[in-house]
Amino acid sequence: MKAKIYKVKPYTNEIIRGKFEKIADPRVQGMVEYPLSDILIIVMCSVISGLEKLEEIVTYAENKQRFLSQVFKINSYPSESQLSRVLNMLNGEEVAEAIIEIMKTRILKLGDIIAVDGKKIRSTIPKGKTCGGLQILTAYFVESGVVLGQKYIDKKTNEIPVFQDMLCCINVGGKIITGDAMHCQKDTCSMIIAKKGDYVFGLKGNQGTLYEQAKIYLKYYENSDKIEVYEAPLEKQSGRTERRIFMRISDITNFAGIENWMGIKSIFAVKRITETKTGRTEEVSYYISSLDVSPEKLLDIVRAHWKIESMHWCLDVIFSEDECRILSLDGQKTLNAFRKFALLLHKTYIKEHNLKIALKNNMLACMMNDDLLIQLCS
Repeated sequence: MKAKIYKVKPYTNEIIRGKFEKIADPRVQGMVEYPLSDILIIVMCSVISGLEKLEEIVTYAENKQRFLSQVFKINSYPSESQLSRVLNMLNGEEVAEAIIEIMKTRILKLGDIIAVDGKKIRSTIPKGKTCGGLQILTAYFVESGVVLGQKYIDKKTNEIPVFQDMLCCINVGGKIITGDAMHCQKDTCSMIIAKKGDYVFGLKGNQGTLYEQAKIYLKYYENSDKIEVYEAPLEKQSGRTERRIFMRISDITNFAGIENWMGIKSIFAVKRITETKTGRTEEVSYYISSLDVSPEKLLDIVRAHWKIESMHWCLDVIFSEDECRILSLDGQKTLNAFRKFALLLHKTYIKEHNLKIALKNNMLACMMNDDLLIQLCS
């Protein structure tokens, strides 16, 4: 039987391997049996195929020897114990940076909205404790699914200073930054404006004075000309209807302390009224923004932030990230970055080809169809 010849763009292996070869190899070089880039490519292909347990990755390599050899020039693979040792020794932040660079190479049009959100990997919480563990803060282009940057939150701090530190390292000029109420901080807003960006942040009780003023003002003047009101088209899906009502305060100049919020131009609320077979719910969310744009645009931006939460949900539901038992935090960081890369590739492929297929099923197809995996990586 004639061996299959895979059709692959020459630069695919070169780009991916080139990024991985820049990662520092912590092993004693005279005793290295498997190149680090080979190991990372095997892990990458496995995760893209929906696998991530160490025994699954090794089994994948055993059964894909011809594919790995032809496409990536890999002719041998590590055992489960060797793979575990390498993943636990690596600098997970270096691996994440390399993968982010590959993402940017793969997707050229990144988008204009950068959502920021943190996620904790629950399997890293010490046994018998309810807090601690590895938490990762991610800056995410919602339109393309590309990760712009990520930082790891030390147990002695929280998301706020880590995000402000991240802002020093990433280019947000001309972009719109979205975040939940935790990131609604005066210093954060000032940093974004100084870097020529814009922001839309949730507003809650952590910013007591401004939040209470907005809440009281919107309620008191709800039906007056002091409030701009816009109702989005009614949305219906699977027996669920949702009304979204936008309310913006027309003049914020008299708000106490408003001068301390650099660049602020809008204070608005979104009322969501949802009806299902089980009943009716109503909630109101409050926001501040440096943008003075149409209600439709602000509603789109607020909704776009949901995509980073969707990405975090996929990490748990599709990859069972909260159950990952890799021992070291660096191993967890490495696999987290590969999972995000896999989600980017699959979502992009499904969108580009207008497919109606679940992410998990597309991953299964990748495991069985090497040509599909090549298409995703190219």
